[in-house]
Amino acid sequence: MGALENVVVAHNVGASPSIQRGWDPQAGSTRWYALYVRSRHERTVENALRRKGYAAFAPFYRMKRKRIDRTTEVDVPLFPGYVFCRFDANNRLPVLVTPGIVELVPANKPEPVDETEITSIRTLALSGFPVQPWPFLQSGQRIRLQHGPLCGAEGTFVRVKDEYRLIVSITLLQRAVSVAVAKDAVQPLFVNERPMQASQVHRPRPQSQCAGLSNLCN
Repeated sequence: MGALENVVVAHNVGASPSIQRGWDPQAGSTRWYALYVRSRHERTVENALRRKGYAAFAPFYRMKRKRIDRTTEVDVPLFPGYVFCRFDANNRLPVLVTPGIVELVPANKPEPVDETEITSIRTLALSGFPVQPWPFLQSGQRIRLQHGPLCGAEGTFVRVKDEYRLIVSITLLQRAVSVAVAKDAVQPLFVNERPMQASQVHRPRPQSQCAGLSNLCN
């Protein structure tokens, strides 16, 4: 029988103390890139890259996994199969030869992750708030949190039943994660005096909207 999985809490169990909000260990031509890695090698690759002196990031969250005779808690990657790393794309060979790395996303072409997206993902992962994977969304109100421990994080504001959630996406991977937020902490982002919709943000590979999340906050 397959295991039934339930999300518990994400405590950023995959990030080390060196990954801090606003911390920029490398400047100049370095950018954050996504690396596709072998199955279940996220933490191994992350640690190997750090030993080489790179800033690497592979956030995890904790799940309850129910089996026939017991319930256990396991740490699961927020982005299975991916590790983020900051480096100079013109000198990427030392990164790509790291054991466990399959290729640079997408298709070994150096396309950096959006800086705002990766900063927001790191803010969520380091917050200690319950964070979980979320289907990638393309439309909905774009917002920025203006106060509290998640201050500065940007994403899509959605309402699920009586709960408000911030959805932060990594466009390059077509993946997203969510976290519960207080409505009074939200500040809308505007374009030409109108609230910005996620559909106005450039997406390299459009996908259909996630079913069941059409009730967006105004």
